[in-house]
Amino acid sequence: MKIKTSESYGAVIITLKGNVMGGDDTKSFNELLHKYLDTDKKNIVVNLKDVKFMNSSGLGMLIGGLTTMKKGDGNLKLAGTSDKIESLLIITKLITIFDTFKTVEEAVDSYKN
Repeated sequence: MKIKTSESYGAVIITLKGNVMGGDDTKSFNELLHKYLDTDKKNIVVNLKDVKFMNSSGLGMLIGGLTTMKKGDGNLKLAGTSDKIESLLIITKLITIFDTFKTVEEAVDSYKN
């Protein structure tokens, strides 16, 4: 998995690419979120548009990320979920926990309210 970050209108966009399988990537992802919390950047959008596959450990990584942000008085929203990932979120009932958006722009805009 590759991680790329950018910022847009007060939100940090973390783009994940490839297969989200947890493991060592979980540590990198969590450290990145803590870095943003330490600099008072609390609005995170995780762009999943380029994710090909996600397993349960990858879902666990996202849940851990959401928990980290909530504990730090922030939020983490998902954008660009493919049909496959969206159905995974529905089956696991995680769709009720995550705010999901079709595009990064919609997710960023949701922080403006």
